[in-house]
Amino acid sequence: GLFFMDSNSIGRLIIGITITALVVLFACYFLFKRQINAFFAYIKDKMFKNKLSINTKFIAKTGIFSALSIILYTVPFLKFGLPIFPAFLEIHLDEVPAFIAGFAYGPLCGFFVILIKTIVKLPLSSTMMVGELADFIYSIAFVVPAAVIYKKHKNIKGALFGLGSATIIQLIVSCFFTTFVMLNFYIFMMGLSENAILGMGQAVNPNVTSLGMVFLFFVALPFNAIKDAIVIVITMLLYKRLHTLIDRIANRS
Repeated sequence: GLFFMDSNSIGRLIIGITITALVVLFACYFLFKRQINAFFAYIKDKMFKNKLSINTKFIAKTGIFSALSIILYTVPFLKFGLPIFPAFLEIHLDEVPAFIAGFAYGPLCGFFVILIKTIVKLPLSSTMMVGELADFIYSIAFVVPAAVIYKKHKNIKGALFGLGSATIIQLIVSCFFTTFVMLNFYIFMMGLSENAILGMGQAVNPNVTSLGMVFLFFVALPFNAIKDAIVIVITMLLYKRLHTLIDRIANRS
């Protein structure tokens, strides 16, 4: 597909990827250096020092939460849009099971839940897999940092700090990646024009006059902030009860 894009589209794509990568890498490293180091140490420990940690119960719990996430991600009436945002932006709650899994059983479990639900959804994609790729990246940026922080501080303060930090990371990643990378992919793969996407934005918000920083501040940022807030509130309400129930189910398997 890249070979059929015009030079302007390729140039915007390269600039978008570069800007996004630099912003995300520098922001995440300098703001969350300790948490990033802790995450890589955790993965190294899981992969090389404690190979038996991924046992039958871990797989069972991961499978149950993955199934819940798949249902929330694939069933159409469990998704919904907001009238103040373009129709192609939908809120779905599949990150809630991933959050609970990551908090209850560690970042690796949360990661696998996200990976599995994405793989299952790919054949059902209505966006030429562009939306699924974006959701995968944004969910990883949201769930994994929060789970890593909570693993180190398993109390209400640790949970709130983890969720707050993860929200900042996710907003940085989703806003810049959506605006400067994924929109170009979506336009190309769906055979749309920039004016068509711009028209969708202007239909619900006349302030959306371009697909650059204006789109970021008037669409990408508020949409993801609202979505993140909904996911966090539901996660906090369901965490204790749901992971206790899954423990009982998995322990019987």
